[in-house]
Amino acid sequence: MTEATNTKKPLLSVADLTVQFGESRVVEGLSFSVEPGRTLAVVGESGSGKSVTSLSIMRLADMMGARFETGSITFNGKDLLKLSQKEVRSIRGKEIAMIFQEPMTSLNPVFTIGDQICEVLLLHEDIGKSAAMTEARRLLEMVRLPDAAALLKRYPHQLSGGMRQRVMIAMALACRPKLLIADEPTTALDVTIQAQILNIMRDLQKDLGMGMIFITHDMGVVAEMADDVVVMWKGKKVEEGPVREIFANPKHPYTRALLAAVPKLGSMAGQDFPKRSPLIVLEGGEPKIVGEERVQNTAKYDQPPLLSVRDLFVRFDIKKNVLGQVTHRCSAVQQVGFDIHPGETLALVGESGSGKSTIGRTIQQLQKARSGEISFNGKSFAAMSAAERFRMRRDVQYIFQDPFASLDPRKTVGFSIAEPINTHGIIPGSKEVRRRVDELLERVGLTSAHAERYPHEFSGGQRQRVCIARALASDPKLIIADEALSALDVSIQAQIINLFMDLQAERGLAYLFISHDMAVVEKISHRVAVLYLGQIMEMGSRRQVFETPMHDYTRRLLSAVPVADPAVERKTALIEGEIPNPVRRVGDEPPILAREEIGAGHFIARSA
Repeated sequence: MTEATNTKKPLLSVADLTVQFGESRVVEGLSFSVEPGRTLAVVGESGSGKSVTSLSIMRLADMMGARFETGSITFNGKDLLKLSQKEVRSIRGKEIAMIFQEPMTSLNPVFTIGDQICEVLLLHEDIGKSAAMTEARRLLEMVRLPDAAALLKRYPHQLSGGMRQRVMIAMALACRPKLLIADEPTTALDVTIQAQILNIMRDLQKDLGMGMIFITHDMGVVAEMADDVVVMWKGKKVEEGPVREIFANPKHPYTRALLAAVPKLGSMAGQDFPKRSPLIVLEGGEPKIVGEERVQNTAKYDQPPLLSVRDLFVRFDIKKNVLGQVTHRCSAVQQVGFDIHPGETLALVGESGSGKSTIGRTIQQLQKARSGEISFNGKSFAAMSAAERFRMRRDVQYIFQDPFASLDPRKTVGFSIAEPINTHGIIPGSKEVRRRVDELLERVGLTSAHAERYPHEFSGGQRQRVCIARALASDPKLIIADEALSALDVSIQAQIINLFMDLQAERGLAYLFISHDMAVVEKISHRVAVLYLGQIMEMGSRRQVFETPMHDYTRRLLSAVPVADPAVERKTALIEGEIPNPVRRVGDEPPILAREEIGAGHFIARSA
């Protein structure tokens, strides 16, 4: 690094910032600075004050009841804490932009995507509506969304989680801000799109000399993107330094525990089964190893499958003509088939929009299939009576990707967890139900006191743990975990992986584990199915898919995984070519690829 870069005036300086909500201090004595053209990563576990820091810089925290006890936030020579909300409004969105963690809560459900991007441009830029629409389309293409012109007319609920997140990124970059605050921006994205988005952000940063604050729990992303790192724990900064130094020589015990919890792709080489690993936790400020190492040989392949899916087709009608006839369809899932045995974890991996969540939702009866057969415990859905279907809903539980959208904001979390117990009449008596709720909360690492709180009072990671407790409430046989770990930081993620494995060993639980995090999939799954545009490209045991991937797409997916080591050379090649689009005209149906078995239980799709 040259002397010139060291003497650069900081774009943003946070000095001795203390933020309080009521009586509790959420951030205490925090100081750091961001220079133009450099990226600062803020890491730490859920509830450590990362998001509150970013909301304070945006001056959104005081709208939520925060008090700034001490400190200053200086941006371009102005102390943002001394400005009125009206003065901040001209800076927010134009000079300082933010990408929020939960796209569904920050997109307006009643406006189209196009209108929402245009609003930012019309508010801050001197352009008309048609020029704004053209620019909105360019922004959507820049974040590699397929069929951008059609997407402008769609509503947030019509997009997948990963697509919504990319819309948020496009909106944040619309006015070419001087400072971009990205709060878990790639959490909902699969690895290939994540690699592209990180490249886009890096290129824009070079072009605009933009400063970036990257709040993330993905240490691979930190290693790839950050120049400097601030580690937060319990509202305080415990370590700060250049990224290479933090990774190579972490000083604080918390930083060491955080880096030890990162799942590394390839660490399970040579293992036939998933493995539960001990955890490093902090007790009294000192790292301590807890838990046992255990091979997770729980899958009962000698028993009949718990769940069977055969030739599943799911299609959505996208466009109609003036006569109401369907002209365009999205083939979300095509001829998908697999079995899940008791005690087995089957992972579904693939890009955003590949049909992973649609398969999960169809099994949970939240989505109707066009054709195909799903059987649970040997009985086909079609042959089940209404009472049997209701009973099956108790045995199959779903953990959604976006915990905020799946919890009722007007009900306490204790009520939400108790709801499946009461609905299915599992435990009589309110005292017993309350005891069970407390047990479940403690099981997922929360306390019984949390039962009286509302969803907005929790961090993203804590909300996801509430959702897991709710899924366990009805004592299910199969849990469909749809990106259930993507909102969690690495230390919590490691705890939840172990929790999943313990529950599997105790109760013989089966999981359909929908994820884009390849390192977590490698750690937790018995078998893996790789999806691309609604079809299974490769399926086999975890070892077959990760150690001898035979399909080009699987290899590409594995090569896009960010490596949690800043010393490793960054691959910045963008994936070129057409963005795959599952929407086609009626009559122009995509070809169904035949699958062949290349080894015992190892299938790949032959290219068309």
